[in-house]
Amino acid sequence: MNTEMRKAVYAETAKRINRLLNDRETGSGKAALANLRRGIGLKPGEIPELWGEIFRDMPEEMFSRSGKPTAAEWAVYIALTSFALHQQGQTDAMHREQRSLGRAIGKLCNDPDDEERLLRRFRQVVTASDMTELSYYLRGLIQLLRAEGIALDYALLASDLYDFQFLVSRQRVQLRWGQDFYYQEEKES
Repeated sequence: MNTEMRKAVYAETAKRINRLLNDRETGSGKAALANLRRGIGLKPGEIPELWGEIFRDMPEEMFSRSGKPTAAEWAVYIALTSFALHQQGQTDAMHREQRSLGRAIGKLCNDPDDEERLLRRFRQVVTASDMTELSYYLRGLIQLLRAEGIALDYALLASDLYDFQFLVSRQRVQLRWGQDFYYQEEKES
């Protein structure tokens, strides 16, 4: 895990999310979001229509040299495709700074039955064995958030997804998501 790369992943994702938000009412912005939605569950690079959204102006150190997506490419890709799904049909921005995935999912809890159901689904994300599996299960959580209009910080999600790919930092991400899931709503502004 590389702290500088984590920061670069955050910055790149924030830049791309802000551009998508600013352009979401234009024809090209709508097309970009629609194309990104098509990429959910696939690997970075599989859909040529997404290359520009993912790779244009990306720092060279994030690019793969092996033919397999790098941790940075995976993180940016999953965050952008998830955002596109989350933003679909929403008038408000589904990106909210400083709201982690754990905190956003925790906001869905209204009673103990919700908590158990959500924890079961969250557990699938947290215990995913690879990024394709994680992306698949994350999609279900994003659909729940979209249904309730609950936004999250996609740049933070990308940096968490970057860290999640390294054993040394995965546990830190899992701990924070768990803590944030149980965060008390009255403390949030």
